[in-house]
Amino acid sequence: MAFGGQALIEGVMIRSRKHVVACVRTPKKDIVTDIKQINPISEKYRILGFPFFRGIVNMIESLHIGIKSIMFSANNAFEIEGEDGKGPEKIEFGVLEIAVLIAGVLGITAVFFLAPFLLSTWLGLEVGSLVFNVAEAIIRLAMFVGYLSAISLWGQYKRVLMYHGAEHKAINAHEAGVPMDVEHVKHYSRLHPRCGTSFLFIVLIISIVLFTIMPTIMPKMGFAINLAYRMLLIPVIAGISYELLRLSGKYKDSPVTKVFIAPGLAFQHLTTKEPTDDMLEVSIKAVTEVNRLICNA
Repeated sequence: MAFGGQALIEGVMIRSRKHVVACVRTPKKDIVTDIKQINPISEKYRILGFPFFRGIVNMIESLHIGIKSIMFSANNAFEIEGEDGKGPEKIEFGVLEIAVLIAGVLGITAVFFLAPFLLSTWLGLEVGSLVFNVAEAIIRLAMFVGYLSAISLWGQYKRVLMYHGAEHKAINAHEAGVPMDVEHVKHYSRLHPRCGTSFLFIVLIISIVLFTIMPTIMPKMGFAINLAYRMLLIPVIAGISYELLRLSGKYKDSPVTKVFIAPGLAFQHLTTKEPTDDMLEVSIKAVTEVNRLICNA
């Protein structure tokens, strides 16, 4: 059973198909655990579990689960005094807040896809030409690398990157079948082929391919149409990229796959850091708890 995961504030979330476990280190140095059972929408509507569609659905579900897990970690990793000064104040996170965050993510995605197009147009290149597509791809890649470099240098974010490394080490160790303790887990790689960083790199490659093909399918497209199809193709790009990410995890020992995933793994040197032993304890607990839930199901 392949696990997914996410680094949290002073913690790690691990997800199986049916359960989500978030483990967080509190200011008192103990580990609190939140367990939730999930029912994927793809099981309710079978067509959403088919290849391509499942990638789009998984992204939406992962965003919702990830936000909830981050709020759980924020509530437990910090001691936030309430307005009455009589104790910790829980962070409320309802439908409105989730909608605002989703809108923000969609906005960032739009900028990521549209900004390179607008900059390439501003340079006076012919829209849809090979030179235009190459320039757009280079700008998009530069934005991606710049973003990863920026967050890797952000001091307050460093501990999150260390927990990201702890998450990967624990999942790698679990998939290798070794005992789940710090001494064994610490020797595994902090890089993993199914990481979201690798997914973003695959998205970059697929977008380059599709944006290059489109002018040959629909020649003589104007500025507005070129702009519009870049937004409309985002779900298509996500669906294809998800399937390629699944394949890279399934055939990670294949020589072809190793070449394919190498750039994504290289970028993970920016988005993960070597964790401490106490961080590994948190990730190990999360993976172990998810595995226990599966075995007892």
